[in-house]
Amino acid sequence: MTDFTILPEGLEAPRDDGGASHLVGRRLPSLSLSSTSGGTVDLARLNGLAILYLYPMTGRPGLPLPGGWNEIPGARGCTPQACGFRDHFAALRSLDVTHVFGISTQTTAYQREAVERLHLPFPLLSDATLELVEMLDVPVFDVDGDALFKRLTMVARDGEIVKVFYPIFPPDKNAEEVLDWLSEEREAHRARPL
Repeated sequence: MTDFTILPEGLEAPRDDGGASHLVGRRLPSLSLSSTSGGTVDLARLNGLAILYLYPMTGRPGLPLPGGWNEIPGARGCTPQACGFRDHFAALRSLDVTHVFGISTQTTAYQREAVERLHLPFPLLSDATLELVEMLDVPVFDVDGDALFKRLTMVARDGEIVKVFYPIFPPDKNAEEVLDWLSEEREAHRARPL
């Protein structure tokens, strides 16, 4: 059985194709996404500091990944990325992060299994209808006829995107990169004269 929490050796890093260069400064759209914690979350109504990480798909133990998955730059690593945000959740909260969400094009029912199996302290959101692609023009790739998000992480403050991590590699270090950036931002803010 494949252990999805461990990244295989020799994965190719994704290249920056400019697919996320337009996002900083944009507002999160008024879009209600189904949540694994029940109900929906309207992205435009997220107050405070929010971390939104978009990922292609989580695998399920005992089920094969799509053919050639390891050969697609940036595809592999959704479970290690989610575990990174889980393991650093308390540290993110200590830096005033009020919301953490993982977002994929998988259904809420599919995502719920990952939340339970990985013991995630935050919900996953489903964009099965690809509305974020239309509203924010986030990058996607096609696998077996399905459009999946390319991995990227947005930091939004009161609904405005202030930082984007893209491309992300290795995905298991993404939460640490976000923490480092938030810490640097806090220090820079403290150093500014009044």
